[in-house]
Amino acid sequence: MLLLGVRSLVGDRMALLVQTISAVTIACTMGLVIAWRLALVMIAVQPLIIVCFYTRRVLLKNMSKKAIKAQDESSKLAAEAVSNVRTITAFSSQERIMKMLEKAQVNPRRESIRQSWFAGIGLAMSQSLTTCTWALDFWYGGRLIEDGYITAKALFETFMILVSTGRVIADAGSMTNDLAKGSDAVGSVFAVLDRYSSIDPEDPDGYEPERLTGRVEFLDVDFSYPTRPDVMIFSDFSIDIDAAKSTAIVGPSGSGKSTVIGLIERFYDPVKGVVKIDGRDLRSYNLRSLRQHIALVSQEPTLFAGTIRENIVYGRASDKIDESEIIEAARAANAHDFITSLTDGYDTYCGDRGVQLSGGQKQRIAIARAVLKNPSVLLLDEATSALDSQSERVVQDALERVMVGRTSVVIAHRLSTIQNCDAIAVLDKGKLVERGTHSSLLAKGPTGVYFSLVSLQRTTC
Repeated sequence: MLLLGVRSLVGDRMALLVQTISAVTIACTMGLVIAWRLALVMIAVQPLIIVCFYTRRVLLKNMSKKAIKAQDESSKLAAEAVSNVRTITAFSSQERIMKMLEKAQVNPRRESIRQSWFAGIGLAMSQSLTTCTWALDFWYGGRLIEDGYITAKALFETFMILVSTGRVIADAGSMTNDLAKGSDAVGSVFAVLDRYSSIDPEDPDGYEPERLTGRVEFLDVDFSYPTRPDVMIFSDFSIDIDAAKSTAIVGPSGSGKSTVIGLIERFYDPVKGVVKIDGRDLRSYNLRSLRQHIALVSQEPTLFAGTIRENIVYGRASDKIDESEIIEAARAANAHDFITSLTDGYDTYCGDRGVQLSGGQKQRIAIARAVLKNPSVLLLDEATSALDSQSERVVQDALERVMVGRTSVVIAHRLSTIQNCDAIAVLDKGKLVERGTHSSLLAKGPTGVYFSLVSLQRTTC
């Protein structure tokens, strides 16, 4: 869209501008040379001709846009009805949809009637004024022929030259909206190019670690998302995540669990306070180098439209990867057996966004990708919440094997999946309210937040 806008401004519209200026200059010069008396009269009435042509073009264009806009609501409703025809049929809602379509057509019908009046009056006046100016030109030209000042040939030559010039000017004027759009598009391109990001992933002065031990610290962190600066997610938030151990973060929705993941990955910087890894401020690291030591497995893993092998290898920056490493990573993720059962094995295409695979299969490939990366810090954001019980059990076994010996941060709603974690941190409204093991937190009884969450899940189950 931006490229089209730039082309519209720099190419097509500039060419039209040059064409218009050239046409006007040449036409006026030729008209004055052929029959200057008639040319002067025709040049005097040119503004009226230009306004008539311009009004006609702009009026038709605007009416077309308004008609399309008025039809948008009914078009969307019709598209939804077609795409959800099974649901509509299942609930026998055909008559209701038809009534909704009829109601949606009321405003477009009213708008069409209104536009018809404008079109009839506006276009009729424009056409009649154009005819009147032409009649004036021929009347005056006839007088000049009668008086012997010009010939009939000069009359028609001058008339055709200057009348076509008015049409060219009107056409150029009707393109002013497109010219403005092209200018806005160019401005938006340069605004993007000139934008400065506060987080530089290629900071040449940033520290590039060879290896991380994986100790993560949040110290007095205040944070709000840039799109909602008035809503504080964390206020004076602090937490320690021990190296080479698994830490689960639980809590009700909106408590800030996923925000912890975003800050560790440094998708955002805290408004106040500091996030540290291995005792160093996260902002002092070279971000691209730091992320080589961090792996993320999310609730909806992203797979690319390549083979299973290509999706697993995507986890490593190096191009030199042995087949044995890929197979070992797949075995660790409980994925090797189902991959080899496929017709093409590791060369099986996943399809767009992994559509050819089930949820559990996609999740295990995402875990294999993380294992191949061999990260110091493993982030698991609701990695099993979208799976059925059987797939969850297989994926959970894979995760427990992968988490051994590395710092693991586990975000989970299903509390049964984090019982074996070394530590459990309970968040509530952006605050750390409890911390301990599964048994120690349950020992607090009904007064404990974690105890209440576990009891609630057992009740709902």
